[in-house]
Amino acid sequence: MRALSLTDHLFLLLESDNQPMHISGLCFFELPKNADANFVKKLVQQMATSDMPATAPFNQLLTYKAFWSRDDDFDINHHLTYHLLDDGSEETLMAYVSGQHSQILNRNHPLWECHVIDGLSPVTQDKPRRFAIYLKMHHAMADGVAAMRLFKRSLSVSPDAKFVWHFWSKNQQRHSKNPPKHRTIISLIKEQVGTIKPVAQEFIKRLKHPQYSNAISTFNTPPSILNQRISKSRLLITQSLEKQRFLSIAEHFQVSTNDVVLAVCAGALREYLSAQNCLPDTPLTAFVPISLRQDDSDLGNQLSFLLTNLATNETDAVTRLNTIRASIIDGKNRFSRMTQAQIINYSLISYGWAGINLATKLAPKKQGFNLIISNIPSDDTSHYLNGAKLTQIFPASVLLDGQALNITLANHQDKLDFGITACPITLPNIEKLPSLIKNQLLQYECLIDNTTQP
Repeated sequence: MRALSLTDHLFLLLESDNQPMHISGLCFFELPKNADANFVKKLVQQMATSDMPATAPFNQLLTYKAFWSRDDDFDINHHLTYHLLDDGSEETLMAYVSGQHSQILNRNHPLWECHVIDGLSPVTQDKPRRFAIYLKMHHAMADGVAAMRLFKRSLSVSPDAKFVWHFWSKNQQRHSKNPPKHRTIISLIKEQVGTIKPVAQEFIKRLKHPQYSNAISTFNTPPSILNQRISKSRLLITQSLEKQRFLSIAEHFQVSTNDVVLAVCAGALREYLSAQNCLPDTPLTAFVPISLRQDDSDLGNQLSFLLTNLATNETDAVTRLNTIRASIIDGKNRFSRMTQAQIINYSLISYGWAGINLATKLAPKKQGFNLIISNIPSDDTSHYLNGAKLTQIFPASVLLDGQALNITLANHQDKLDFGITACPITLPNIEKLPSLIKNQLLQYECLIDNTTQP
């Protein structure tokens, strides 16, 4: 048995019927040339009949709500689903995926599902046929970085490779090159005691310098329509934008690509809330996850969050971008002075009340942040599944009762694939958000054009 971490426990504690705590990915593949009509059916049959054993975390069963243990009766039929679309449209696909994303995982089995979706029409008539894989895993099993690694390590970098090593079954090559060392109870206690002084010092610094304009806290997050009770309904909206557009803006304004992503999302949220006559006078705040992984591991959760000022009260786009940049730098500088254990304990103290509030709903009108905006890194390598090329990865993440919107994107090849998860009952007209994001990106490009013209 392996004990759950505090983070794992938190994700399990937060789960309820209208608050599933799984992360997902909708992955699109283009069929190889000369693929026969039954390519996808044969692929699923190969998956279902494979004698490759499931390995951690995919064979891990929740035991006594405190441990992961191996499922000796693992049955792939509890996890693998083949679905043929009626009309091949993306609208039907997204309706199916949104419905699946609203369903809680069965805790009597390992906490993941794989849906292989056939019959999807090509983007245009001259493009290859496509299929999709919708994979969902409980957040207690893995964070976004680990999930991305688990999935991509099951694929091939060669379009000619026909052998499939399923993502739920590890081989020796896919094991971490730097596996975590076994930790004794004594070493863990020493580590925790060692965090007390540096964490206390960081809090003292914050108390001594309250004048920092970007030093926001979970106690001054404004109420907004994003922070209402949610229903079981989920709406997944996808949008793919060229990465180079974000890189050009970042280079011009001398900020990071992620700063531009946050600024574009902030501007879109400002427009959306203004259209609903619900824009708060004070800036929205976002939880921005950061990975604490220092190796190539693909298990569990190793993450913390930067509470970020989105400057949605600013009318000027450049001022908004610079404010976001300063807020991110402030958080990164603080974390750079701490070890991983210190960062986790600092975050537990800083944000702990917000997690308790979400779990207990003691103060439903008081939230510690307005939404989560997450950027999952990937690489530029092309990946294939039995010759089918992976073209897009759209993440779908968690919503919380009081947090009705989540924006997560995958940094995949030359695109940024946005996955917007929302409660459509709580947020009217939220389907317009992708076009607002695109408009904000265009606005920054126009600012560059105006400053470079003679």
